[in-house]
Amino acid sequence: MPALGMAQETGTLLQWLKAPGATIVKGEPLMEVETDKATVEVEAPASGVLANVAAQPGDVVPVGQVIARIVSTEEAASPTPQASGAARAAASPLATRIASEHNVDLSQIKPRGDRIQKEDVLAYVEALTPHPGLAATPPPSPIRWERERGGEAGEGVRALASPKARRLAKERGLELTALAGSGPSGAVLAADVLAAALPPPSGRGAGGEGETLAVSRMWRVMVERVSQAWTTIPHFYLLREVNAARLIAWRDEAQKRSGEKITYTDLLVKLVAAALRQHPRLNAAWQNETIVLNRDINVGLAVAVDDGLIVPVIHHADQLGLSQLAARRAELVSKAQTGKLPLNDLSAGTFTISNLGMYGVDAFNAIVNPPQAAILAVSRIAERVVPLNGQPAVQPMLTLSLSCDHRVVDGARGAQFLQALADLIEEPMRLLD
Repeated sequence: MPALGMAQETGTLLQWLKAPGATIVKGEPLMEVETDKATVEVEAPASGVLANVAAQPGDVVPVGQVIARIVSTEEAASPTPQASGAARAAASPLATRIASEHNVDLSQIKPRGDRIQKEDVLAYVEALTPHPGLAATPPPSPIRWERERGGEAGEGVRALASPKARRLAKERGLELTALAGSGPSGAVLAADVLAAALPPPSGRGAGGEGETLAVSRMWRVMVERVSQAWTTIPHFYLLREVNAARLIAWRDEAQKRSGEKITYTDLLVKLVAAALRQHPRLNAAWQNETIVLNRDINVGLAVAVDDGLIVPVIHHADQLGLSQLAARRAELVSKAQTGKLPLNDLSAGTFTISNLGMYGVDAFNAIVNPPQAAILAVSRIAERVVPLNGQPAVQPMLTLSLSCDHRVVDGARGAQFLQALADLIEEPMRLLD
């Protein structure tokens, strides 16, 4: 199972595009995999014959676990018991190194796939490691030791789990030993913790009998990420009301000259990109306790889909014309709604816009999308009575809310960016300056 994203722990195999035994060519579509972000066609990494298929459609597979082999035509035509045994006994270089460090005999480890992986070695080592407070006498075998020390609730056994799963379980007050793991050797993964944290179906409550909704993997991941962002990022907010009269006029004029449908989001992407070029600190990221200034301006757009929220990215937004931005935005939104966005269109965002104006929202605050420094929340354009040349007048007004990560941006820098953006909205001709 390939790693299709930095934070990806598992992938769901949707379908094989080639049957077992079929001849495949390097680079042609081999399978469809669903991640927390999108559905992706994975290309064959080599030419040969598809063999030893170990995963079926619907299986959730940890990244790095072997799900099939691509063998030569000769090997596929005349497999031998010796070759098959050698494949089972083989170990990855990393697994070999870890086994050597822990003085583990690889012949004692039974892999889940066609060769021993890092996870198999770690599972074996962890099973041999006494729990703190127990006797340090090595057990005769890891299986017997777990049975003898486990007790009714797994007492004395430290559950095998990823670091992320341990953190999530601790935050939610869950015992890892009580969870069924879907990872290698039964390791508990983050997705297992999130699934266990969901409320169980209930019959009757204070509101009577209700329906329990199934939660998609994308929704669970979204919940995890926004929860982590909300609890770890020191947010602050800046609100600004701007006159949108010139913005409306600009859109009307641009629509007459363009074959693409121009939306207010397209205009705002153009203006935000220009403001980010003037204020690069808002186009930065918090990474490894440092501030990283991004050279490219890649604007993400928060898009609601049936399974949650997805943020496709318009790369190099500052270098695109308005019609190009509109065409790109329409393409990304269409792909997002059908679940066909390639990972490249979901990666490398440096700033995000969340526009709820089409839903009649007057104002809202958005949660920063890490590791980005800020996100802009855009409301509807509504007519309000405001002072104009010393007299009350009805004008189309737009409320902007800028959410910032205080580790990267302070109030003054955020205000300067918002001022620059407001000036551009109220007078788009400033783009020509």
